Amino acid sequence: MSDATSMGPNQQGGQQPAVLTNGSSDRPKGSPSTPKWEHEARERVRGAIRRFNKPISELTARDANEGDTRLLVTDFLCEGLGYDKYEHLTTEYQIRGEFADYGIRIDKQLVAFLECKRATTRLAVKHLRQVEMYAVNEGVEWVILTNGSDWRVYHLTAGLPVVIDLALSVDLLDDATPLAKKAESLFFLTRESFKRNQIDELWRTRAATSPRQLASAILSDPVVDALRKEIRRVTKYNPEAADLVRLLKETVIRSDCLG
Repeated sequence: MSDATSMGPNQQGGQQPAVLTNGSSDRPKGSPSTPKWEHEARERVRGAIRRFNKPISELTARDANEGDTRLLVTDFLCEGLGYDKYEHLTTEYQIRGEFADYGIRIDKQLVAFLECKRATTRLAVKHLRQVEMYAVNEGVEWVILTNGSDWRVYHLTAGLPVVIDLALSVDLLDDATPLAKKAESLFFLTRESFKRNQIDELWRTRAATSPRQLASAILSDPVVDALRKEIRRVTKYNPEAADLVRLLKETVIRSDCLG
């Protein structure tokens, strides 16, 4: 499975998640125009991040096992992100003889898989590949990896190879990240936001301006032609398009941004 998988544009370049609020990029949070459901969801997330900081820190300090970490993650999904453990969460979701840690349902539709690792595990691509197989088999576009503190959300685009894009990432124990920024990221994982497909808009925004997408635009014929004209205007030298493309790839654009 891993041989047929390529990491998508958003796993590279260190982009920060775009800020989207119910389809609007600049509407003030908490303003009169913010829907009541959104305001309540955001406040619930902020409160949960504060309340769970100590339990998450304690789990990490004692190197809690995966089972104990799952208990905390279940509580956070319910208390912080608004899911009902009986209606929306299915633990040990069976897929062709294998089990995903959680299946997440909204309106009875399976929308995401979540894989939980022990509190001190450093999340890695190998963990993603495990849950990725589950998602591909079930036609699910979203997979979530967490160890309780670190939350990473990926979008899967079916095909050969499967393209995996990192939509958002947040570490709840990272003191350098403000509470507001943590809450803004996790808001997209709330039941209310997920139900309205806001995370899809977040992903599309990131994908459109990802390092790989920008590199592709720079190397496109119209841009290369415009670059040739500008070089000719400034230096009186008229380079060949093929030479410009080669130089851009070799000296300007990072190799990991090229397809």
